[in-house]
Amino acid sequence: MPALFFNIIKLLFLALLFLFLFQVARSIKAHIGSNPGARSDGFAAEAVLLSGSGDSERIRLRQQGHVFGRSPEADITIDDPYASEFHARLGVQDGKVSVHDLGSTNGTYVNGRRVTGSRTVVRGDTVQIGKTILEVR
Repeated sequence: MPALFFNIIKLLFLALLFLFLFQVARSIKAHIGSNPGARSDGFAAEAVLLSGSGDSERIRLRQQGHVFGRSPEADITIDDPYASEFHARLGVQDGKVSVHDLGSTNGTYVNGRRVTGSRTVVRGDTVQIGKTILEVR
C-alpha cells in the first residue's frame, strides 16, 4: 500500500512539474515571440538619443509609444531646458514609426520641419525635442 501511494505522489509531482515548465515556456515564447517594435521589413524600430557629449542611448520603441519630456513621470526623461514636461510621443503604429507632438511649447521637429499633430517617420529621420536630437533606426 505505501509503495502505491508514493508512486501516485511521484506521478502527481511530475504532472505538476510538467505543467509548470509548460507555463514557463509559454511565457518566454510570448515575450520573445511577440515583438511590438518589429517592423514589416524585419528590423526592430529604435530611436537613438544623441547628446552633445557624443554619448548616445538606444531606445527600443514599443507599440504604445514612449513619452519624451523633462518630467520624471515621462517614459524617457530628457535633461533639456527647452523640452516640455511631456513633449512628444514616439512609437510604432501599424508597422510604422510615428511621432506625435503633445502640445509642447517649443515644438517637435522632424528633419528640421515642425510637426503639428502626428507624423510618420522612417529610418534615418531625425526628431528634435528641444535641443535634443533623436535618430530613428
